[in-house]
Amino acid sequence: QVRLVESGGGLAQAGGSLRLSCAASGFNISRYTMGWFRQAPGKEREFVTTLSWSGAWLYYADSVKGRFTISRDNAKNMMYLQMNSLKPEDTAVYYCASTSVVGSRKSDDYTNWGQGTQVTVSS
Repeated sequence: QVRLVESGGGLAQAGGSLRLSCAASGFNISRYTMGWFRQAPGKEREFVTTLSWSGAWLYYADSVKGRFTISRDNAKNMMYLQMNSLKPEDTAVYYCASTSVVGSRKSDDYTNWGQGTQVTVSS
């Protein structure tokens, strides 16, 4: 059974940091592009960052560039999102997802999704 499970969310103060993890099971992430998306209350889900299996394709949303870092450990079947210099507008449910479309930033291309983890940033 294909499964993605996010963890590491919580409450942080503005300017603080959090590290999200995404544990995959039932498939080998080394064959897939992995991405993070987020959805704030009352807003549509939006792209955050994505990293291809080889690391050759790496994209960040402008809103998180320079503050967030995506990484992956294919041997452990894990993906991570290091979030620094957090802002209140980063408050959202964060989802990890996988796709066979290399380097995609479109949520419609992602076929497997986690249940999400809440990140709340207070001012």
